[in-house]
Amino acid sequence: MSITGHQLDEGRRVVLQRRIRWIVTATIAYNVIEAIVAVGAGAAASSTALIAFGLDSTVEVLSAAAVAWQFTRRDPERWEKPTLRVIAVAFLALAVYVIGSSALALIMRSDVEHSSLGILIAVLSVIIMPILSFAERRAGRELGSATAVADSRQTLLCTYLSAAVLAGLVLNSLLGWWWADAVAGFVIAGFAIREGIEAWRGDTCATSVGVLLEDDHHDAHTAH
Repeated sequence: MSITGHQLDEGRRVVLQRRIRWIVTATIAYNVIEAIVAVGAGAAASSTALIAFGLDSTVEVLSAAAVAWQFTRRDPERWEKPTLRVIAVAFLALAVYVIGSSALALIMRSDVEHSSLGILIAVLSVIIMPILSFAERRAGRELGSATAVADSRQTLLCTYLSAAVLAGLVLNSLLGWWWADAVAGFVIAGFAIREGIEAWRGDTCATSVGVLLEDDHHDAHTAH
């Protein structure tokens, strides 16, 4: 299905822009909750994958905040490259940490305790993220917003991340596959590397705030 955006009256356009803002806000808010719960549960269960999952959500939120800060500057274009480089370094640093922690867990054969809370947050993410992704993609296509559609794909990737973590936790709890947690950690590291490379190259569509900024720019242009 292609991106449309044409033949929309101004009333419908405003409705879609508002809908996308609410979806993005809900996505960021959920990521904050997800980060807090995942890191806490991961620390309690000695789960590298859960801690990495929470840290990844934290970096996602921080990257959005960094872009938001950028656009409070008088000359935002001047700060675009430094901001993206900071985001890229954060993701790549996360990847290095997770790879190191996962490798150490494999070498030391670290036992991971059962985490009901960790499994719960992973299950919720597998359910909630596709819903948010579908809603944003649908609104974005009707509005003709490439940024919203790109961000919806980013949200969908979080679903795959959640599924990897969930698989590691369940396999460890049911079958005693202690190494499954470390493998899930490596999967998260792979996603973090991908995010870091995209940010370094200047792909601002990977951040949720890009949607808000694009819509605000359109509103300002329409007002004039």
